[in-house]
Amino acid sequence: MKALRIKLRQSQASYTREETVNNRMTYPLPPFSTIIGALHNACKHNDLEIYLFMNVNFVKEYHIEAKKLIAIAIPILLAQIAQNSMGMVDTIMAGRVSAADMAAISVGASIWLPLVLFGHGLLLALPPTISYLNGSGQRKRIAHQVRQGIWIVFFSCIPLGLLIYHSDVVLQNMEMEPRLAEITSGYLHAMVWGLPGYLLMVNFRCLNDGIAKTKPAMVITFLGLMLNIPLNYMFIYGKFGVPAFGAVGCGIATAIVNWMMCFFMVAYCIRAKNQRDLKVFEHILERPNPTTLLKLLKLGFPIAVALCCEVALFALTSLLLSPLGAHVVASHQIALNTSSFIFMLPMSIGMATTILVGQRLGEKSPHGAKLVAYSALAVGLSVAIVTAFLTVILREHIAAIFVKDIDVIAMAGTLLLIAALYQFSDTVQVIIGGVLRGYKDTKAILYITLFCYWVVGMPLGYTLARTDVIITGGIAAKGFWIAFIVSLTLAAILLIYRLRKIQRLPDEVLLARLEKLK
Repeated sequence: MKALRIKLRQSQASYTREETVNNRMTYPLPPFSTIIGALHNACKHNDLEIYLFMNVNFVKEYHIEAKKLIAIAIPILLAQIAQNSMGMVDTIMAGRVSAADMAAISVGASIWLPLVLFGHGLLLALPPTISYLNGSGQRKRIAHQVRQGIWIVFFSCIPLGLLIYHSDVVLQNMEMEPRLAEITSGYLHAMVWGLPGYLLMVNFRCLNDGIAKTKPAMVITFLGLMLNIPLNYMFIYGKFGVPAFGAVGCGIATAIVNWMMCFFMVAYCIRAKNQRDLKVFEHILERPNPTTLLKLLKLGFPIAVALCCEVALFALTSLLLSPLGAHVVASHQIALNTSSFIFMLPMSIGMATTILVGQRLGEKSPHGAKLVAYSALAVGLSVAIVTAFLTVILREHIAAIFVKDIDVIAMAGTLLLIAALYQFSDTVQVIIGGVLRGYKDTKAILYITLFCYWVVGMPLGYTLARTDVIITGGIAAKGFWIAFIVSLTLAAILLIYRLRKIQRLPDEVLLARLEKLK
């Protein structure tokens, strides 16, 4: 066996030139899972030089994957910032009309957002599916997935649209002021007309995300933001011969913007050179395919339910804290808004991870998928260290941006201190969730998040915040934030366990499983 020892002389093999004394066809040491690696292991060739070479090689691999990840994640992040900025602009501009108009948008968003995110979640089955087909050289099958996504939009718009349009039934049961209920209802009635446009835009955005083209969505979302401001000005305040609609005008403007973004996204997909071979628009309207729709819904439905439950969790937390006073609610809202903004960073990394993991698995490279997963965790935790440090240092300054009340600033500062710890487990769970979506293992994400959020997190938070069971008198908002840390840490541990279980599968078994789900 000693005769089989291989002397490493260069980082890359030379295949193009004939082997000579000065040009030896030597090879870098591969992982032990390969034949040559196994021979090295059997020969006990464990020289320090070899291991140093291996470490350098692995560092290079991780560095390459991290660069690809960041290149995809940054446009996703900027698109998310632009999307959230639309909601902030709506709130600010409506608030200049009256407090009732501002409150109407807030209440309307609490109904609109969970329902829209459900439809959005159904379509999130497309990026891992498309990235897998793209990586496996089956690009001709991508068009079929996109066209079936249009049917998902159509079938989901009907029930979601009806629920949003008839939300006045819910508003009446909330014992809301009649004027506020009227404005909120009008706002939602206007918003519902933009629902198909928004979901169609998401459908074609998923196409671009799946082939790792995330910049178009970023550009189009910023264009939407730029359009939203003048349209809000026109419809809210009644300019250029248009009646003043107040908060309802905000809904009209948002509906128009959603359709404009849909138009821009479709126009890009038609004109993009990198998508011409896909031939998506040659037969854009094809019959619903029950097999494909069922596969997509099996992947998307758990994501949709998980998104709804997560949004509902935070909405319910605010409601449960409301009897404790305005100061408590305000401090909680400050910490929540801040952490939601910071959350966009790991979420973007998680979405980029889904795309790259899907591509590597499509390329029949489970090892490459592992590299992407670990690189994403390294990048995410590095970002979390920076954001947690800034949150701790600037916690009072952050709170002072929202309010001037000293008591609220002090309480918010305490919650932001807890939120700094919360960021690490939140980063791990959202990135591992992105990896699992790349592996098309979405049911596990649903079961784990439901258990951790609703079976562990919510009861524990309520017990700490509002009862004497653990701490006498309760600890108000701090109780829920401590519960967030516990539930997210547990979710991170369980998701890591699930990921390791999938990664331990033999490559043939894993790839065969993914082929059935494509």
